[in-house]
Amino acid sequence: MFEGPVQDLIDELGRLPGVGPKSAQRIAFHLLAAEPADVSRLQDVLQKVKQGVQFCEVCGNVAAARRCRYCSDARRDPTIVCVVEEPKDVLAVERTREFKGRYHVLGGALDPLAGVGPDSLRIRELLTRLGGTGPAADETDITEVIIATDPNTEGEATATYLVRLLRDFPGLSVTRPASGLPMGGDLEFADELTLGRALSGRRAL
Repeated sequence: MFEGPVQDLIDELGRLPGVGPKSAQRIAFHLLAAEPADVSRLQDVLQKVKQGVQFCEVCGNVAAARRCRYCSDARRDPTIVCVVEEPKDVLAVERTREFKGRYHVLGGALDPLAGVGPDSLRIRELLTRLGGTGPAADETDITEVIIATDPNTEGEATATYLVRLLRDFPGLSVTRPASGLPMGGDLEFADELTLGRALSGRRAL
């Protein structure tokens, strides 16, 4: 254990996802050795992220304006919506170059043990969107929803829950990426070829 602010910094860095105790310690001492201007620049960027970043009023993706680049792009197919857990999953799907529709970001996955229930996610917004109301009321009628949640326990539970809700929409096709994605993993870590094939060969639910 180090003393004072150094240990406080290590503790805070260790709370970041994917940063273990040793990595937190290395980052902390890197920042201690960095030039003051470099640290100030990092502070400024962090502050701008918290104050300046907003989320798309339609899909919930990270955006620089009221609508993200995908919801405001008239060339995208508005009849197909790919439902993902996080904004990082949008980038994973985009890297495949297989999907030309639009997105809906849930903001996570169902996880009762962690206190994440349906009301914690953007499920109500999805249903409103499918009903042709809300900020996306100008969209063409949606004919297909691809549930591309992560292939793990939480993602599968979320997909099952959504399927039950979406059955109430007549004429709506609900699909899931085909098998081939590694179980227990995250969508963002799937290679482009595997994810692309899973999307193009998606199966009806």
